[in-house]
Amino acid sequence: MTHLTQFEQTDAGLLVRAPAKINLSLLITGKRPDGFHGIETLMAKINWYDELLFEPGQTDCLELICTGPCWAPDGPDNLVWQACEKLMEKTGQKIPIRVTLTKNIPAGTGLGSASSDAAAALLGLNRFANFNVPDSILHEIAASLGSDINFFLGGPLAYCTGRGEKMQKINTHFEFSALLLIPNVSVSTKKVYENYTHAPKEYQELSKKINPLLAKKSVDSVAKICANMLELSCFQLENSLKTLKQICERLCDSKVCLSGSGSAMYMLVPALNESVLQLQETLRTEFDCESRFVNNNRW
Repeated sequence: MTHLTQFEQTDAGLLVRAPAKINLSLLITGKRPDGFHGIETLMAKINWYDELLFEPGQTDCLELICTGPCWAPDGPDNLVWQACEKLMEKTGQKIPIRVTLTKNIPAGTGLGSASSDAAAALLGLNRFANFNVPDSILHEIAASLGSDINFFLGGPLAYCTGRGEKMQKINTHFEFSALLLIPNVSVSTKKVYENYTHAPKEYQELSKKINPLLAKKSVDSVAKICANMLELSCFQLENSLKTLKQICERLCDSKVCLSGSGSAMYMLVPALNESVLQLQETLRTEFDCESRFVNNNRW
């Protein structure tokens, strides 16, 4: 398998890859005084990427061009725009720059692509413009923009708490392969959290199982539990996802896990073999569900 790098200098400019992620576990600790839900999640990057190309700008202001198979806003509503603006404000340097975002990973799937794009924007602009802003400041900007962005500044595997912005790197190499299910529906993260009813007993039970395994860095054992406390809320909003999960588990006799707040799901598989290919064809033709074979990312 070919492993792509995060940064690549091309004739056009600096290309930065922004990987998707899956949640190997996701627990909700309860609602915080600030209105956010506290989380404890083990996240892993996968080798599926959006791409950001940094080039000298043709105007005096920031230009953001969005292209690719998936839609993304091309103005101030985009986290890439916001990340670049905040970094330039922090340095006091406004430079003419054009950023082209090639959007390959759909939004509303729980794969963190918008957060990853924002992290790639911070890293890419910092490198392209030779700002030399330290990591601590990049993390400060990331935390102000969104909950998962800090994870994408590091990785490839981390345990995240708080709103998701507090990151503890897991210094263990976890090799895995997974079949990523990408249903033809999107789910609003905001609505999933609004619909969520906290289950303290479930949290305590899962925490007692998972925390000792994390202490031993037994990441594979945590992943096998397939815990995601947002699953019920997500499936209540989009019942077709529950049906798809049940069908897929029957077909493959394996656990299917929700990533983040959904709608994407995944199943850990040993390799891309004939049975996986057959399952992909069945999902596509009978359930209008695309899928993608992915591996762990190495950075």
